[in-house]
Amino acid sequence: MTADRVTTPFHAKSTAGDVVTGVDLAGRRAIVTGASSGIGVETARALATAGAEVTLAVRNVEAGERAADDIRASTASRLIRVAPLDLSDQRSVAAFVTAWDGPLHILVNNAGVSATPETRTREGWELQFATNHLGHFALATGLHRALAAADRARVVSLSSIAHVQAPMVFDDVNFRVRPYDRLLAYGESKTATALFAVEANRLWADDGITVNAANPGAVTTNLGRHLTEEDYAQLPAYDFKTPEQGAATSTLLAAWPQLEGVGGRYFEDCDQAVRHTPETPLQGVADHAIDPAAAARLWQVSLDLLRAPAL
Repeated sequence: MTADRVTTPFHAKSTAGDVVTGVDLAGRRAIVTGASSGIGVETARALATAGAEVTLAVRNVEAGERAADDIRASTASRLIRVAPLDLSDQRSVAAFVTAWDGPLHILVNNAGVSATPETRTREGWELQFATNHLGHFALATGLHRALAAADRARVVSLSSIAHVQAPMVFDDVNFRVRPYDRLLAYGESKTATALFAVEANRLWADDGITVNAANPGAVTTNLGRHLTEEDYAQLPAYDFKTPEQGAATSTLLAAWPQLEGVGGRYFEDCDQAVRHTPETPLQGVADHAIDPAAAARLWQVSLDLLRAPAL
């Protein structure tokens, strides 16, 4: 970790609403993926509260419209729209990118799936890697021109403490050779989202774009719908957050003015994370998730996968 670790006045119990108190995002445009429920809708609500125009990019448009109505009612904002986006389907990602017009100031790559049974996309990609990383990778790179056209754009990539036991296995990112392990696959996908922030920030800094990774912490949402009682018995004793608290770190990275120019870092509990160690099993970032060489390699692997013809 760098010596200039970033800390803020906020903490693990802060909410997204706390973070945007006094923040003015008027005139800024934001996209939040997976914003129909959980921490996604709370991130979108906070950005709307601060005056941003927010697009809820969602797989289920009907659920997205309900979330949009709820945000409008709680914030009095009319700058809320809903757009279809299925991150596991590259055709859907391409359609979303094509439909976007004008600058983009904030992109929060929040959506995700967790611990799914072995499932493959039409390209043959493992679903969690395809959704959590490749879908967002294609979305962000596809919107790069819109981000560069904005003034001081920010991208937030959602990771998880699950990354710590799951360095990338670059020769088998889609579990073609290894026996499928759904928890390990989830962890690797979240290592990938952290590495994305490292390389995207390096490549895009000259365009005025900063990119950071956020661990929202343990939050009880429908993300855990595939977890079994046996899975939960193996998990550590997390101090679960509310969705409003879980949304605080990503909202901070998206909106807090004092983080202007800060990029390529991994945050949790509203501070830049410390290095993960066995003595701190429930916090910190593993070296393999912020390694510049691994980040550059993953970027190339991702480009190669996106360029390959579908099966």
